[in-house]
Amino acid sequence: MRHTFLFEPAIWSGSGTLWRADGEPLKTHSRTEIAHRPECWLLSGSLKVLGSPPTEFVHAYLIQPPAPNDACIKWTFENAMFGTLQGCFGVIGDSILSVYSCDTSGYHGAEHLARIDADHYHCAGMLLLKSKLVYSWQQTLERTAHERAAHAPHQRA
Repeated sequence: MRHTFLFEPAIWSGSGTLWRADGEPLKTHSRTEIAHRPECWLLSGSLKVLGSPPTEFVHAYLIQPPAPNDACIKWTFENAMFGTLQGCFGVIGDSILSVYSCDTSGYHGAEHLARIDADHYHCAGMLLLKSKLVYSWQQTLERTAHERAAHAPHQRA
């Protein structure tokens, strides 16, 4: 199976729900841009949580481009609240799994992206602080713009 999210430069929009630790559901909208550079891939964007008051999370992940047959694609994300999260993406069939943690802050979690088709993914994830749930979420992602790469990176099936 050929994945487009992460593996092709593109812009993705999303909508869904974020649940706070107390279980309150809040609507979300997101925008994510994926760029490929020779030295690293960049996944950046924002997640708007439509609560009262509205909140916006801004993110920028530095991703180590995978070598052929890499089972884990390593990434880092730095944030004042969460610290430096380190994680990896793994491709398993029609899924991309991401697991991550920060040793100093105690934050950790996981996200699952399921390919619906080349332009749509469903994602669900959770963020924990030690053993307590902080947030969980699900979104449907849609590719709104893409650029054809001259050379497609290798993926593990």
